[in-house]
Amino acid sequence: MPQLLRRLLPLLFLAGLGWFLWTKVRPALSDFENPLNPAPRVTITHNTVLQKVEALGRMELVRYEFRDVVEYKKSTYRFLPDAKVALIVAGNAIGCLDLRKLRPQDVVLEGDSIVRVALPAPELCVWQIDHSKSKVYSIENGFFQDAELVDAGYKYAEQNVRRAALNSGILAQTEQNAQQILRPMLETMTGRRVILSRQMQNPTVPAKR
Repeated sequence: MPQLLRRLLPLLFLAGLGWFLWTKVRPALSDFENPLNPAPRVTITHNTVLQKVEALGRMELVRYEFRDVVEYKKSTYRFLPDAKVALIVAGNAIGCLDLRKLRPQDVVLEGDSIVRVALPAPELCVWQIDHSKSKVYSIENGFFQDAELVDAGYKYAEQNVRRAALNSGILAQTEQNAQQILRPMLETMTGRRVILSRQMQNPTVPAKR
């Protein structure tokens, strides 16, 4: 029996060594199992750098959404027809208050029951094109400048979103929403009646001559 065991030990050792090597080599050989459809290899390289940290104090109070069809024309050459692009544009604008502009003198306590808060003027803090909902409808006479023409059309459309938001009264709606949202919030926090008003602008002092 001991003699038989001594003969089997080398075989068992070789079998174990072979299994160990197979487990190490098998993943590398898996790509050759189907050479016509190898497993895809994905390599991702990135280097994220923090460039800026900014304290935010804007309170967004209203969002307007717009949809428009914009036709943008551009004269290119004297004897050629105008380049033209038609865009179906979706955009939005957001009205907000910049609470970082609150000053100590803007909060006044009156007795034990009233607090007056002078809020900064409402602002149009964001106006932008939603490219996921916008598309190019047509391009004519681009003359190999289609990308520039589309980019110029979108820039015009973005400025048009700003104009449309201001003309639609977004600043007045922002101020109205501030009354509806901020006043109950502040009254719950302070336990006082809250009166909201607009900040008084500091008068400009004329320069001495």
